Amino acid sequence: MPDDKVISIERSGHVATVWLDRPSSRNAMAMSFFDQLPLAMEEVSSDREVRAVVIAARGPDFSVGLDLKAMGELLSSPGAGAESDGQDSGRAASSAARAVAARASILRLQRSISSVADCPKPVVAAIHGYCIGGGVDLATACDIRIASEDAIFCVRETKVAIVAVLGSLQRLPQIVGKGHVAELAYTGKDISAERAEWIGLVNEVVPHAQDAQRRATEVAEEIAFNSPLAVQGTKAVLSACEGRSVEEGLDYVAIWNAGFLQSDDLIEAMTAFMSKRSPDFQGR
Repeated sequence: MPDDKVISIERSGHVATVWLDRPSSRNAMAMSFFDQLPLAMEEVSSDREVRAVVIAARGPDFSVGLDLKAMGELLSSPGAGAESDGQDSGRAASSAARAVAARASILRLQRSISSVADCPKPVVAAIHGYCIGGGVDLATACDIRIASEDAIFCVRETKVAIVAVLGSLQRLPQIVGKGHVAELAYTGKDISAERAEWIGLVNEVVPHAQDAQRRATEVAEEIAFNSPLAVQGTKAVLSACEGRSVEEGLDYVAIWNAGFLQSDDLIEAMTAFMSKRSPDFQGR
């Protein structure tokens, strides 16, 4: 990890907690965040001992979104430093060259958030305080969301003259109804944890921030108790079936099970059932 760490990782048993660790800035997202998040997700994804992941935040808020000061140059004139060609370095970049550079910068930020959605292990978000803009992008990239009663959610980009670009507009429609997405995205309004639970944005609301982190860990531990082959296979199948017909999804899962059904974990499950004991899955 870079020296200026804004993300840290803790492990307990088969659960890893990825902490947003910039509490003094309310976990505002600067380039250090976007650089470190994919590294953290790659680390927990490749660790065979980790079977489920929690994303939580230190300080009073989950995240207030993009650090507008740190990201101001990118947001105000993305790609401004691009050169129009290699022969005349003193020549101002064309609008096309600036657009190409801007797109590359945006794709880099998108890939960072998508590293959470792409994690092969289930990811549970523990949300408290403000979850604004990029915070919602991050939360919607998780599989399960637990919020404390003080959580405030906001797709705020229209209020700062930006079209949300890091995943909320793509992932929210898979989580909540179309009308709710439109209301949140067009108005940029704040909604409470109670409203977020009612529309299905969060799975559960608990009283306090520490309760959200604790409950998210409990859910992750419930997941980690099961066969990691089956859990990760289930996540892969759910992801693959998005946008496909039922028939296509059934064919996909049939092929998946044909390759992975005969596992040591299945034998262990059957043996444990016959012996009336809890299974001890090894992920093979």
